Amino acid sequence: MSSAESLVPVDLPSSSAGASLPHVFADEERLLIAYIVNVPDPSFDGTNPRSISARTEGETVAILTVAPYVALQFGPPNDEALSGHRLYALGLQHYSAFEVVNSSWVASLEEANRVHPRHMPELFSGRRHFILTFHDSTLEFIARDFQLSLREGSVLKALIAAVNG
Repeated sequence: MSSAESLVPVDLPSSSAGASLPHVFADEERLLIAYIVNVPDPSFDGTNPRSISARTEGETVAILTVAPYVALQFGPPNDEALSGHRLYALGLQHYSAFEVVNSSWVASLEEANRVHPRHMPELFSGRRHFILTFHDSTLEFIARDFQLSLREGSVLKALIAAVNG
C-alpha cells in the first residue's frame, strides 16, 4: 500500500504575480519552462502598473531545463481557481513550486504502462512530480530532476536562447 500524497516546497524563484508569462517548449526528450521572476521594483508605488509582453526586455527570466521528462500538463487552474485543484488541501499555494511526494500521477503512469510486453516498473522509480503555480495557469511535470538558470531580457528571447543552447 502506497503512502498518501504530500507536498514539499521546491526552492525556485517566485514567479511574477502580475504577469509571469510562462512559456513552454517540449519535445519527446526535453522540456524547457521560462517565466518572469518576481523582482520587486522599489520605485513602483502601486499606481500606473506597466503592461508587459513576452517581448518586453529587462526582465529576470527563470529557465527550467528538464531532460529527460516523462509527462507534462499545462493549463488550468489559474490563481483564482487554484482552490479547486486536487492538491490544494495539501497546501498547494499561489506563485509557488512544489514536489508531489508519493504522486498518484506517477503511479497511474506506471500502472498504465503495465500492458507493455517488456514493462519494467523500475523505469518509474525515482520519477518525481513537480508542480508550479502561475497567475493564469498551473504546470505539472514528471522527471527525475531539472536545472535552473536565470537570464536577463525578454521571456521569449530567453526561451529561444535556451532552445538553441
